[in-house]
Amino acid sequence: MTASSKRTEENWHPSSLLAYNALPNYQHDSESIIFDPKSTAETGTNFYDRSLTSRRYALVGVACSTIVSCSCIIAGAVTLANHGVSGVTIMVPRRNNLEQEILTLILNLIITLCTESIGIVHGISLRSALASESRLRFNTNLRLLTAVRGWSNPNGVLLNGIMAILLIISYSSSSLSICFDVQILNGTRVEEYVGFAGLPVLLMGVALLLQVVIALSGLRAAEILTWSSSPFDLTAALVHHTQVTPVPFQCMRSVSDVDRGPAKPSETQPSAWHAHPSIRKTTISLWGLVVLYAGWATLITCIWYKYDGYKSAFPLTIQTWSFFFNTLSRSNYIQFQFAIEDVNVRGWILALVNLAVVQGPLTLGLHCSELIANIVRDERQWRCATGRKGLRVAMNPLKPIVTNPLCLALFFAKPLLHWMFGLSLNLYLAPYDESIVNFSISMGTAQMWNLCIALFVLASFFTFVALRRPRGPQPAAYGHLQTLANLVDEWSPVMWWGHKEDRIPYCHAGTSDHSLPDVKMDCVYAGR
Repeated sequence: MTASSKRTEENWHPSSLLAYNALPNYQHDSESIIFDPKSTAETGTNFYDRSLTSRRYALVGVACSTIVSCSCIIAGAVTLANHGVSGVTIMVPRRNNLEQEILTLILNLIITLCTESIGIVHGISLRSALASESRLRFNTNLRLLTAVRGWSNPNGVLLNGIMAILLIISYSSSSLSICFDVQILNGTRVEEYVGFAGLPVLLMGVALLLQVVIALSGLRAAEILTWSSSPFDLTAALVHHTQVTPVPFQCMRSVSDVDRGPAKPSETQPSAWHAHPSIRKTTISLWGLVVLYAGWATLITCIWYKYDGYKSAFPLTIQTWSFFFNTLSRSNYIQFQFAIEDVNVRGWILALVNLAVVQGPLTLGLHCSELIANIVRDERQWRCATGRKGLRVAMNPLKPIVTNPLCLALFFAKPLLHWMFGLSLNLYLAPYDESIVNFSISMGTAQMWNLCIALFVLASFFTFVALRRPRGPQPAAYGHLQTLANLVDEWSPVMWWGHKEDRIPYCHAGTSDHSLPDVKMDCVYAGR
C-alpha cells in the first residue's frame, strides 16, 4: 500500500483530473462521471465531468422554446385562416394603453427566455466544434460571430449569419405583434380589445423554430466534451482528451503576459479589456450603439423642427417629455402613414424589414455584451480559489447565472431595451372588427432619447467592468483554457490556490484540495 502511494506521487502529472471517487459528496450528478478504462499513465486521468444536469436543463429550455414557437405558428396560422393577412385575434378588453405595453414587455421577456435557452445549446456545440479544430482559446465566445470551418456546418459562417438574422426577426416581430382592436357592438357601443396580429406572430414562431433546428443540428454535428459552462470542467475535459497540455514554469503568469517563465507576484491583475481581444471590440460596439441611436434621435428632432408634414403640434420640452408614447397626448413625434391597400404581405414585409434594419444593431450589440458578462463570470469563479470556501468545480448550472449581478442585469436589460425601442419606434396598427385597416410608423423623440440614456448607462457600466483590474497576486485567466491548465496543477472537486513550496531558486504556487497560505510577494515563482 505504501509503495502504491509512493508510485502514485512519483507518476503524478498536472493533468490529473477530478478525483471524484475520493470525494463523492461533492458530485451532484452521478451520471456525469465518465470512466475511461483506456486512460494512460501520461494523463493520469480516469474521470471527468460531462455535467449531464446542465444538458437536461438546456434541453428542457429548448423544448419549452419549441412549444412557444409552435404555439405562435398555430396562433398566427389560425388568425390568417380566419381573418386574412390583415387579421387580428382579440385577447382581453383594453382599459388603457399601459396594458398593451405590459403585454409587449412580457412578450419580449418570453422571447429572451427562448433565445437564451437556444443560445446555450448553440454555444456549447460551437465550443466543442472549435475544440475539434484546435481553435478553442477561451471558455466564452461570441457564438454568432465565431464560426468553424465549412459552409454547411451548423456552426459555420452561413448558418451563424442566418441565426443572427432569425434572432433579429424574433425581436422585431414582437414590436409588430401586440395591437388593439376596435369593435362596434349593437350599432352604437364601441369596445376596445388588446389582441395580436396574425402574420407577425407567425413569423416570430417560424424564426424561433428555425433557431431551435439550427441549434440541435449543431449538437448532432459536434462531439460534446462537457455541457458545463464552467471553464474548469471544460479545461479538465480538454486536458483529458490531450487537446490542451499544461506548460511548465507558468504558475505566476496571467493570460495577458507576453513574457513567459519565472515571475514575481503582482498586486493587481490585468483587466478583461487587455485579456481578451474581443472585449475591446464589444465595448467599442456598445458605445457605437449609443452614438448611432443618439444620431437617430437628433435626426428626428431636426426633422420635426425643419420640415412640415404629419407631426405632433407640441415641441420637445420638459412638459412634453414622457416615458410612454401616445399620439393622443402632448407628445413630440413624427409619423408616416400607410394606405389601406398597403396592409398586405408586401406591406408587412416592408414594415418588418425597415424595423429589423433599425433594431438589428441593438439586438447584435446586446448579444455581443454577453461576452463581457461571461468572461467576468469565469474570472470571478477562478478567484474563488483564494477565498475561505475555495473554488467548487461541480455546482448547479444555474448558480453562476442567478448569483452573478452582471449576468442578471444583462438578462433583464435585453427585453427592457427592446421594449423601449418599441416605444420609440411605434408601429400603430389600426384594426377594426378583427382586421387592420391601416397602420402608421410614429417616432417618438423623447422615447428615443430615453433609449439613448439607457444605452449610455449600459455602455458605461460594461466599460467599467471591462476596465476593472482584479486585486491580488492570483494570476488572471478570464476563462483562457491554456492559462487555466498552466495554473491548476492539482485537480479536485474543491480547490484552493496559493503558495505550495519553497525552492531554490524558484518557489512553487498552485492548487490543492485544502487551504493554502498566501504567496510571498518578494519571491520568484516558476512552478514545476
